[in-house]
Amino acid sequence: MDFAGIWRIHREIDFTDRDTHARFLGEASLTPHGTGLIYSETGELRLGQAPPMRAERRYLWEPSDTGGIATFFDDGRPFHVFTLNAASQATHKCPPDTYRVAYAFHDWPAWTATWAVTGPKKAYTMVSLYTRPA
Repeated sequence: MDFAGIWRIHREIDFTDRDTHARFLGEASLTPHGTGLIYSETGELRLGQAPPMRAERRYLWEPSDTGGIATFFDDGRPFHVFTLNAASQATHKCPPDTYRVAYAFHDWPAWTATWAVTGPKKAYTMVSLYTRPA
């Protein structure tokens, strides 16, 4: 799978502990860097009825020893590792919170990342759909 390049992102976030919904629309740029890729996303986040706000995040993707992709926060801390199977799952523990992700690549080049986040003050599901621009 070739992730390098530009991806459109459509993300839906449902907070299961309250009646709130959020939507993010933007793009991710995956740029070659050393042996991996820099993942950089920017876009607009709408949280409930609040005014829209600019949102961005950045990660480093590197080949893992197991043939998948090891992801790191932009400060170098490990995040999670996922495989390039049609469906892949990973977990990131950030006590007291737990982040579980399921990647789906069966509709490549479109793909999804579905996060289930739980903790004492967090409870949400976030589904991101990635597609190539037309």
